[in-house]
Amino acid sequence: MVVLLVALIYVAFVSLGLPDAVLGATWSVMREQMQVPIYYQGILSMIISAGTITSSLMSNYANKKMGAGLVTALSTLLTALALLGFSFSTKFWQLCLFAIPCGLGAGGVDAALNNYVAVNLSSRHMNWLHCCWGVGATIGPQIMGNFLSRGMSWNNGYLAISILQGVLTMVLLFSLPLWKKAIPQAEEKSDVKTIDAIKIRGVKLVLIMFFCYCAAESLAMLWASSYLVEYRHVDSITATLFGSLFFVGMTVGRFVCGLISGKLGDRALIRVGSSVALVGVVCIVLPVTVHWLSLCGLVVFGLGCAPIYPAIIHSTPNNFGKKNSQAIVGFQMACAYTGSTFIPPLFGLVASKAMVLFPYIMAVCFVAVVLLHERVNRIIDKRKVLEE
Repeated sequence: MVVLLVALIYVAFVSLGLPDAVLGATWSVMREQMQVPIYYQGILSMIISAGTITSSLMSNYANKKMGAGLVTALSTLLTALALLGFSFSTKFWQLCLFAIPCGLGAGGVDAALNNYVAVNLSSRHMNWLHCCWGVGATIGPQIMGNFLSRGMSWNNGYLAISILQGVLTMVLLFSLPLWKKAIPQAEEKSDVKTIDAIKIRGVKLVLIMFFCYCAAESLAMLWASSYLVEYRHVDSITATLFGSLFFVGMTVGRFVCGLISGKLGDRALIRVGSSVALVGVVCIVLPVTVHWLSLCGLVVFGLGCAPIYPAIIHSTPNNFGKKNSQAIVGFQMACAYTGSTFIPPLFGLVASKAMVLFPYIMAVCFVAVVLLHERVNRIIDKRKVLEE
């Protein structure tokens, strides 16, 4: 039963990644059909992110009332219905309308599954879980591209992805008994309020750390190729290739981290990952004319990013208590999406005149991650000594 449930959780995270990269990959076609400006994609992304942040903040209440299994199933259903709505949309306002449940569903799945795995499974599974997200984010555009290459509409691509999500919803609903039988929740039953969990010493520092990490990660995702072309004068094809290799590096890195996480532990993974990421930033920023160093630096940065997100989440129950973890993980997801939603557009406002700042901002973010992580560790160690 345990193996079956773990496999199901992996599949659920693949499905979470399916729609994430589709909008960006398809927007040029969608906007031409709807005759809207290119920057309207930012409006949709903001609506989806707002929904995701909202459902993340509500995750503690929802999981108390329904449990992780039912929250995951209903959130997946919400996402499936939103994608179905996308498939029938012909106007931009319709996309905006269905973007609301799309964001709410994604945040519900993300917060529920992350906390469930953090409480019940090892760090290995947490890393592989996020590796599965990368697989889904890679498959989604491939599905859409297959439809477009055959001369079919983007609506058909969204319909196919919504059907996949619908099938998974049915599987999740029928498998609800597994969530209690296969892995009995180790978390303590508690009426801990979200606001009380946030007041625990060290939690706010972790939230800021998560914000900084996701800001740097999203900057790399959205602006790395532009930096290589505009500032490093790398040709666009090569820049695009290495921009995509950032995702490959992060996905492969999470698979490898899953193999070694049992020996290293979450703290060491965050330290090693941050160090590798900073080495990647140094390679990007070095004032040399050899382009391959900057290109390789981007891949190294992706490898360094790989273990940090999963390790921060997985360490939450151990650092702050299992009964508090769902509330804290929900806030972590909210901070993650806040950082990834607002920092890249803010950088975009100055990018045309100050593209040179791109790697320096990433470096500042990661230095903050390192300093905050060590500060949190000292707080946790001191608390555990006092408890003994």
